[in-house]
Amino acid sequence: MLVDNGVNGDSRVQKAARSAAEAGWEVTLLGRSPVTEERTWKLGDATVRLLAMPAPLARRRHEFRRAWLRWPLAYPPSGIAAHRAQAVKAWRADLAVRAAEIAVADPGTPGLALRRRVLTVQQAAAKAAGKWVSLRYWMLTRARTRRKFRNPWDRAYTMFWQAVKGDGAWRRLEPGLWDYELAYGPVVDELAPDLIHANDFRMLGVGARAKIRAAAAGRDIKLVWDAHEFLPGLKPWQDNARWLPAHTAHEREYAPYADAVMTVSDGLAELLQREHRLAVVPDVVLNAPAVEHDELDPDAPAPDLRKLCGIGPEVPLLVYSGAAARQRGLDVMVEALPKLPGVHVALVVNKPAGPYVSGVLARARKLGVGDRVHALPYVAHWQVVPFLSGADAGVIPIHHWPNHEIALITKFFEYSHGRLPLIVSDVKTMAGTVRSTGQGEVFRAEDVADYIRAVRAVLADPQRYRAAYDRAGLLRSWTWEAQAQVLDGVYRRLLPGRPAVADHLDEPVPGDPLPALGVGT
Repeated sequence: MLVDNGVNGDSRVQKAARSAAEAGWEVTLLGRSPVTEERTWKLGDATVRLLAMPAPLARRRHEFRRAWLRWPLAYPPSGIAAHRAQAVKAWRADLAVRAAEIAVADPGTPGLALRRRVLTVQQAAAKAAGKWVSLRYWMLTRARTRRKFRNPWDRAYTMFWQAVKGDGAWRRLEPGLWDYELAYGPVVDELAPDLIHANDFRMLGVGARAKIRAAAAGRDIKLVWDAHEFLPGLKPWQDNARWLPAHTAHEREYAPYADAVMTVSDGLAELLQREHRLAVVPDVVLNAPAVEHDELDPDAPAPDLRKLCGIGPEVPLLVYSGAAARQRGLDVMVEALPKLPGVHVALVVNKPAGPYVSGVLARARKLGVGDRVHALPYVAHWQVVPFLSGADAGVIPIHHWPNHEIALITKFFEYSHGRLPLIVSDVKTMAGTVRSTGQGEVFRAEDVADYIRAVRAVLADPQRYRAAYDRAGLLRSWTWEAQAQVLDGVYRRLLPGRPAVADHLDEPVPGDPLPALGVGT
């Protein structure tokens, strides 16, 4: 299995690796190490290896040049700026010590007055040097950060390479994709796998190229592409006109090499089939929580959500769990609080001290509700459901983006298994599901007044919404154990006659799995 992150925090990948190993497959999960050395551990019976990945190709050529015209005084991008800044700090620290020595010296010490005058001159020089270094360092920072890949030149550059190289244009537009190949490719070749499970768009290329090399060496590798999202519908994480065309071209080049495709929802499966002209609709493996995996660390039970927020059981608590970004709609939860007296909000996010969340917290303080908004870090994936169940309702306030419309996302299932009433924006698939099951309320995305209406309705009668989870088979169909059957079925279709399936995978899933809600089989 291949993934482009550090594994921790990616519950889908962790569950897939662990359940495949439990089904009898020998699983090695390769991820990207956050440090310069490799890390290895066990995830159930699967082996996790995080590979060191230098990324020099991810830096653009302009980052190595001086911007003479726009920032003529900027330091060269050679590292000298940090050296100069530190040198000035050291100089001023030395002068501070010398000033302290003079302050405690005997007034009758010979030459003391001269030393004071010399020190005063040196302090003034150090102060001036500090301002000069700061100015040049600031210009260097501006030169690095102000260059955006969305100006007419970059759009023309992108169009030129698309015209010249077609789907191969990514090699010019996003050469950093080669950094993944150079880190992962040799390890994949060394492992000589029978099957590669490539998670998402970056790893698709790594897996496809390994498959091609193996074929040239006389070995057959089956490639499974697990598409977590619809790449053309992504909002690029960078302010970069090249990013999306490059990655979509990369995906189109290597999609034909996949022997099987799986994804997270029926809607996304249909989009992928149309986009890549796939012969069959991809298999659907929902991002459902694992309810039968034993805790990886039985001595580390889930933290208490309310205790971390500093509130008791009687206080109304709304929780959001997931990545923090503007398009996730966290702002609406804060803007509504002045009209929801006594209600608290817990934001369980990937970067609780990041710039976006810091801005949300600052807005809460400005509105006078700062003491009712709590930013908390992620917990281990096996702790998520019991952790979130401490809230009164789970909120999914995401905005209208193509990828938000087509799937039941991970937090939807986690909230459901915590038996939380849901408050979701009117994105297509989730809103339709909530209306069908009756497990929550739907509000118009980015509409604070309608969000307030939905919150009040849920908090007024939470048991009405919790009762939806009593429907026979509903929660069982929304478990990873049900999805693991699909995953194992894909593997066995590609590699028939391989390991015997674990007994639990042959058990039928009780109840009607509600095919209209995006449950794949």
